[in-house]
Amino acid sequence: MSEDNLVTAGVDIGSLAAKAVILIDKTILSYSTVITGVDSAETANTVLDLALEKTKLTRSDIKFVVGTGYGRYQIPFANKNVTEITCHARGAHYFFPKVRTVLDMGGQDCKAINCDQDGKVKKFLMNDKCAAGTGRSMEVLSKLLGVPLEDIGPLSLDIKGEPPQLSNYCVVFAKSEALLLIRGGVPRNEVLAAYCDGLARRIILLIKRIGMEEDFVISGGIAKNIGVVKRIEKYLGTKANICFEPQIVGAVGAALIAQDLWLKAKK
Repeated sequence: MSEDNLVTAGVDIGSLAAKAVILIDKTILSYSTVITGVDSAETANTVLDLALEKTKLTRSDIKFVVGTGYGRYQIPFANKNVTEITCHARGAHYFFPKVRTVLDMGGQDCKAINCDQDGKVKKFLMNDKCAAGTGRSMEVLSKLLGVPLEDIGPLSLDIKGEPPQLSNYCVVFAKSEALLLIRGGVPRNEVLAAYCDGLARRIILLIKRIGMEEDFVISGGIAKNIGVVKRIEKYLGTKANICFEPQIVGAVGAALIAQDLWLKAKK
């Protein structure tokens, strides 16, 4: 690596998962993800060290670190903290330069973001007052039915006809309804389908409120749930752009912003 190369890092401490991305100039050099522990500072150190282990770099090689996410203020080594809304818009633009609408489906909340041609936020809405439409709601379903998170999406699509309707506004009510369906003999796949469908309906209300603009990008952990993604695409009538690892979009955006801040400081 040349001394002229600019190395920066973005660390995203979410409510369920922590992510770290190391950039060399504009290229992703490495990344890592871990489950967020009770100590956000310890989690931040762990996830960055894991990303560094995949390279020949040390922390001293990193010129600037931007922290983002739910636990961004607890990242002890961050040079700057930036909101996850700003970082997800910037990260989505990195992967898909024509993006105009970003749906970030995280562990604690869901955000709909409109951005401009440079990946800067124009406006946003979020459902932070309810866990419906978040990774936490999927965890509830996973534990309730004893189905691994990665299997929920595919199983929810393996049904005939339309699934039964569940509450799409409250995780507590949806959980109770799911239990009633199971006790009533409804097949597990149909219960999963009902839950994913209710979650998708909840999410599209957010997108419709903010206004849908193409291109459309989904980031966050639920972007890996094909059962939810397919239903969102059906209701919106459009195809979603999803990068190879949707959980790191915010961390990528943070690392890019770190580059901007470092170059600005040098000037």
